[in-house]
Amino acid sequence: MINLELPKKLRASANQAHQVAAEIFRPASRKYDLAEHDYPTELDTMAAMIEGLSDSGTADISGATGGRKAKGEGEPDTHAAELLGNTNGGNMSALMNALETCWGDAGLMLSIPYQGLGNAAIAAVATDEQLSRFGKVWAAMAITEPSFGSDSAAVTTTATLDGDEWVLNGTKIFVTAGSRATHIVVWATVDKSLGRAAIKSFVVPRDAKGLTVSRLEHKLGIKASDTAEIRFEDCRIPKDNILGSPEVNVEKGFAGVMQTFDNTRPLVAAMAVGVGRAALEELRKVLEDAGVEISYDKPANNQHAAAAEFLRMEADWESAYLLSLRAAWMADNKKPNSLEASMSKAKAGRMGTDVTLKAVELAGATGYSQRTLLEKWARDSKILDIFEGTQQIQQLIVARRVLGLSSDKLK
Repeated sequence: MINLELPKKLRASANQAHQVAAEIFRPASRKYDLAEHDYPTELDTMAAMIEGLSDSGTADISGATGGRKAKGEGEPDTHAAELLGNTNGGNMSALMNALETCWGDAGLMLSIPYQGLGNAAIAAVATDEQLSRFGKVWAAMAITEPSFGSDSAAVTTTATLDGDEWVLNGTKIFVTAGSRATHIVVWATVDKSLGRAAIKSFVVPRDAKGLTVSRLEHKLGIKASDTAEIRFEDCRIPKDNILGSPEVNVEKGFAGVMQTFDNTRPLVAAMAVGVGRAALEELRKVLEDAGVEISYDKPANNQHAAAAEFLRMEADWESAYLLSLRAAWMADNKKPNSLEASMSKAKAGRMGTDVTLKAVELAGATGYSQRTLLEKWARDSKILDIFEGTQQIQQLIVARRVLGLSSDKLK
C-alpha cells in the first residue's frame, strides 16, 4: 500500500528544490519571460550545486538515472532490497523536485542543465552500460514531427544501419532544450514496413555532423525554455547509441519505447501541480487582501462565491497531486503504471489550466496585469496539458486500459 508520508530524505530534497525556486527562479521569472531565448545564466550556478550534491551523495537529483543506477560492485541486489518493503526512490524524488521548481518557474525548470526530459527517457530504457555512458549528459527528447503531434506511432524519421553506424534522416519540431542540451534522444523507425514495432530511440550528440538546429519557436508560455526545430540529414552516430535492444519485436510492438512515458508523464503532471499550487497561493493572498474569507469550517455554499470557487479548485489540485504521487510510487516499486501515469497527466494538465485561468479571472485587474505572475502561470500551464501527450490522448489511453481494448480497436 502506498504511504503518502514522504520520508525525511525526500523532504530534504524537496526543501532544497523549493529554496532554489524561491531564491533563483521566482526573482528571474519575469525577466526571462520578457527576454525569450536568452539563456538563463543563473542556472549555471544551480547546476553546479546540484552536481556537487549528487556526487557527495547528499541528493540524488542529477543526471539521467531517474531512480536507476548501474549496479556497482558490492552494492545490494535490487530485488533483495524490494523484498524489504515499499520504496520511495528516484521517480518520487524527481517528481517532488519538478513540483517544487515549477512552483518557481516551469520554463526555467525545463532549462536546468542535465535535467532534460531525454534524461528520463535514458533512465527508462537504457542498458546499464549505456547508463554509465549517458548518465551525466544533458538530454533533450525529440519525438514530434511536422506531420504529427500526439500520435507517436506516426514517426517518419528513419534510422538506417550502415556498418557500425546508424544514419538518421528526418525533421523534429518542438524539441524542449533542443538548442542547449548536449544530446538529443531521437525517436526514429528502423524499418517502416514493420510499423510501430520498429520505432526506436537513439542518443545523438547535438554537435553530431548532419544535425542542424534550424529554428527556435516563439511561444505562448514557458518562454525561458528554448523550443527548437532540428533536422537530421545523413546524421551518423555509433551503432551502440540505440537505447535498449536493437531487435524489432513485432509481438511486443511499441511497448518498449513507450515505456519512456511511464516515467515522464508523472513528472509533467507534477509540473502542472507545482504551477497550480503557485497560482492558488497567490490567489489566496489577493482574495484575503480584498476581504474575502476562505473557511474550512463552513459549507462552501455559505461562503463568498470566490471562496467557494477557491475551495473547489483546491480540492481539484489535491486530487491531481495524489494521482501524481501514486504514479511515481508505482514506478519506484516496479509496478506497471502506464494507466496511472496517463491518469495523473490527464488530471493534472486539466487542473493546471483550469486553476490558473480561473485565478486570473478571480483576481480581476491584478490577475490580468503583470503586477503578479498569475497571467504568466496561465500562459505557462497550457503546454503542460499538451506535451507528453495531449488531454485527449491521455483519456484515450485510460479508456483502452480500463476497457481492455487495443489501439486498433479503440481509436
